[in-house]
Amino acid sequence: MRSSDVARSGAVRVRSGAVRDDRGSVTAEAAVAVPALVMFALALVWALTAAAAQIQCVDAARAGARAAARAEPRAVAMAAARSAAPAGARVTLGRTGDLWRVRVDAPTPGPGTLALTLTAEAAASAEDTVAAPGEGAGTPERAEAAP
Repeated sequence: MRSSDVARSGAVRVRSGAVRDDRGSVTAEAAVAVPALVMFALALVWALTAAAAQIQCVDAARAGARAAARAEPRAVAMAAARSAAPAGARVTLGRTGDLWRVRVDAPTPGPGTLALTLTAEAAASAEDTVAAPGEGAGTPERAEAAP
């Protein structure tokens, strides 16, 4: 076998003079690489959905805390938080002293080992505890200038 024949056939000459066939090595490498790339892509998609769900949890907690701080009824504050929360989220609302606290817990989609519980918490001062301007709250009153 001449060297030009070896190059065309995919065979490789080894030191001992024997000829070894290299055909099919690209297929074998692709058989290993493609599933690894698919798993990597799936992991990226899962991470992006988990990050999006975490952002939804934060937004839901903030919306619920704002509604509760405005002295909205408890059902309205819970509805505000649930509407912004991801599907299947658990929302808890409570008051501790002068603060309304909202906690949102949501599961991430995925198989057992990838299933996480995302958590976000927000707190807001209750309006009924904030002093009105001019009652010693420390904020100066604004006067409109007459034209």
